[in-house]
Amino acid sequence: MSNYSELDFTPLIELSADEVVTHSYVRDVPLSGGKTLALVTLDNGRDHTRPNTLGPITLLEFGMTMDLLRERAALGDIHGVAVTGKPFILAAGADLSKVSEIPSLATGKLLAQLGHYALGKQAELGVPSFVFINGLALGGGLEIALNADYRTVDATVPAIALPEVSLGLIPGWGGSYLLPNLIGIENALKVIIENPLKHRVLKAADAIELGIADVQFASAMFLEQSIKWADGVISGTTKVSRPNAPGKVERLVKWDVAVGIARKMLESRIGTVARSPYIALDLLKAAKSGTRQEGFEREDDSLAELIAGDQLQASIYAFNLVQKRAKRPAGAPDKALARPIKKVGVIGAGLMASQFALLFVRRLRVPVVITDLDQARVDKGVAYIHSEILALETKNRISSDEANRLRALVTGTTDKAQFADADWVIEAVFEELGVKQDVFAEMEKHIAPDAILATNTSSLSVEQIGAKLAHPERLVGFHFFNPVAIMPLIEVVNTPETNDATLSTAMVVAAKLRKNAVITRDTPGFVVNRLLAKLLGEAMHAVDTGTPFDVVDGSLAPFGMPMTPFELLELVGLKVGAHVLDTHHAAFPDRFFDSTNLHRLAEYGTILERDAKGKIKGFDKGAIKIVAGGTTPMTGEQILRRVEDGLADEIKRMLDDGVVHAAEDIDLCMILGANWPFQMGGITPYLDRVGASERVFQGTFHTPPIRGVGAELEPAGHTTATTSGD
Repeated sequence: MSNYSELDFTPLIELSADEVVTHSYVRDVPLSGGKTLALVTLDNGRDHTRPNTLGPITLLEFGMTMDLLRERAALGDIHGVAVTGKPFILAAGADLSKVSEIPSLATGKLLAQLGHYALGKQAELGVPSFVFINGLALGGGLEIALNADYRTVDATVPAIALPEVSLGLIPGWGGSYLLPNLIGIENALKVIIENPLKHRVLKAADAIELGIADVQFASAMFLEQSIKWADGVISGTTKVSRPNAPGKVERLVKWDVAVGIARKMLESRIGTVARSPYIALDLLKAAKSGTRQEGFEREDDSLAELIAGDQLQASIYAFNLVQKRAKRPAGAPDKALARPIKKVGVIGAGLMASQFALLFVRRLRVPVVITDLDQARVDKGVAYIHSEILALETKNRISSDEANRLRALVTGTTDKAQFADADWVIEAVFEELGVKQDVFAEMEKHIAPDAILATNTSSLSVEQIGAKLAHPERLVGFHFFNPVAIMPLIEVVNTPETNDATLSTAMVVAAKLRKNAVITRDTPGFVVNRLLAKLLGEAMHAVDTGTPFDVVDGSLAPFGMPMTPFELLELVGLKVGAHVLDTHHAAFPDRFFDSTNLHRLAEYGTILERDAKGKIKGFDKGAIKIVAGGTTPMTGEQILRRVEDGLADEIKRMLDDGVVHAAEDIDLCMILGANWPFQMGGITPYLDRVGASERVFQGTFHTPPIRGVGAELEPAGHTTATTSGD
């Protein structure tokens, strides 16, 4: 793009002194008929643990390489240019480690323009350009490919994505314009909006189906076959069709309709606090017409606006928590202390217990035995697990051989003696202290002295659950979140009795289940439920004093949570919600409210009125009548301030009491266990930003207060964050 060549990118270079540069290495590859392909390999010189990333120096070097290749093409030295990556990695997106240091909107815009300047040169070579997607291609990495004329993909590539909107960004180096014009608006909406918000990525076969890549080849001969295919394209013997490319009808009729539907779905799912998905929608809508240059200029303006805002900073902080701290849990004992798990026992055969059994058998691939009060319940639980395995097989998520192996590993019994050789036994029985105590005391008679006992309690004292055990040191809290298969967090509860071998085993098991574990002290509600109880308790208190439901809902919209308080209460179950609030009121009566109205609503059965399809229409008239009578209603502003200050107070108490090791652990729990939005960063930076920390304890959780960048996660205040975005 010619106008980009007139820009001065020096301000970005000055921010990039310690950039890990991904170099562009060129070699000539002979083709048939005496022609030559210039093959550019991106490589940062590090092993596979440090993926290629795209910082300012990297992009300028790439642009200079393309300029030289354009000159060679004009001389007839080369007849095509292909870009690929070091083994298993094309590129993982932009290096955003210095984004917090960008001093102005103008400098932020330069970062967007630099991406277009460098990557866009692939369209100006005068010969066909190719990208051989040989591995990870995220964010700017995929946009390298989109800026080329043709794309091949290795059949084993595990992750291709434009995840920017989940980070408070948009695909700003061509993706928002080029992708919809390559694969159509509906497919582009899926890749740019839906997948990032669901944390999904594409595999090679998906990229082929959508039309992102033109052809895929087996990994063993990927480069050789890609070069041969490129030779065919250059010589004219290979023709490329793009069946998903939008036509006139799609642009005239379907385009705006698809964007409108996506906007309504976004508003219902995530509210309107997060800015990046809506800016991305605007860019996608505009991409149906206009020139490439105009599309790129719209991306420049949008990306600059987001870089200058707080939501990107907050998202990077959240991203670093999930990518770094979650993988190095604070306070975890040496992994070498963990006991090997060769058999798992599950006490209970209900829905939650059956979900546990399914997860353990899929991830650990060891025998799993379930038990319950009678054989009928056991048989029902085993049947459910088998049906879920069949569903995975039907969807081609697992092979038929694997499905048969998994089914064979799952058994059920009422004979506790069948648990004798279990190394790990987890309970999922009724949430009542006496029941759990008796279940474990009985099971302890049948298992080995060093077998681990785990409880999934969400609100009871783990130490008290183990009060009747002869060996309470082998008991640990292992609190899943529902749905078990999807939610990524496990709160691992460390009691005063729990020994290091038990705690280490729990952390290793959580990792093998592909969950992120945070160690908490044994305290009511642990982390997530304690803070949600505070939020929901304040919401019900406001209702009890006469505040209408809709005012309460609206007051908490600035949190950007995916659900309103009353949607959340209905999701967890009104009776469960009432029980959780009662538990916290009993533990902390001066800070947590009890609510007679919530018990009445639980008996009534609902708060929200829904249509036949389950869509929320408003608040149920009967529920409104039940809570009527309060005489001191609050304004939305008063409620928001009460909740913010209450959360700041509760978190400060939790940190002072050593419930977790640091504020970052609380942020991580809320992001992974309560769907606290990435764009809001952690809950503690949010409370700092809105002044709640200062109001409550005359300080801040982070010193200095942060806009969201994850500098606290690295020694000496230095972050090496690289994110899969622009």
